[in-house]
Amino acid sequence: MLHDIVKACRSYRRFDERERIDHALLVSWVDAARLVASSGNAQPLRYAIIDDEAGCERVFACCTWAKALADWDGPEPGEHPSAYIVVCRDLDRALTDTFTTWDEGIAAQTIMLQAAEAGFGGCIVGSFKRRSLCEAVEIDTDTFQPDLVLALGKPVEVVRIVDVPKGGSTEYWRDEAGVHHVPKRTLADVLL
Repeated sequence: MLHDIVKACRSYRRFDERERIDHALLVSWVDAARLVASSGNAQPLRYAIIDDEAGCERVFACCTWAKALADWDGPEPGEHPSAYIVVCRDLDRALTDTFTTWDEGIAAQTIMLQAAEAGFGGCIVGSFKRRSLCEAVEIDTDTFQPDLVLALGKPVEVVRIVDVPKGGSTEYWRDEAGVHHVPKRTLADVLL
């Protein structure tokens, strides 16, 4: 069953903006993420939940979407995420940048798997305007540093896993029907 949730947990970038995610559900996802492993048990992560429409639009304006899709400017109005969770580093608790990055990855994937299990989806966004985001979400930059933005909502796009093509490119693409293709190496290719 977890294998199926992992397969369903893709990077979605287009959502039904009208489908809101209940605030209590978002809080429960953070509650589970706070319990995951943490390097040295430092627990340096803090989370900002944004789920009101005005706040979501402010965060959306700070994010960059799908670097590999050079001719796509991001989700159209009506396809924006309906919630965000900003993963921040508590600058007083972080052991090192490397260890915090590991913690962030574990926590982000934990939240994304829960979203997939609940019928939602999202995208882990690492490319955003940090200063603008801090202002939009009112993050105290003397204490916290946002490192990831989890864009969440009800996906309205089809994402397909495909084998890495000859030549080995792992770059994702969209076909003429708008289906998003994500190349993944085969099991035989990753086993040593």
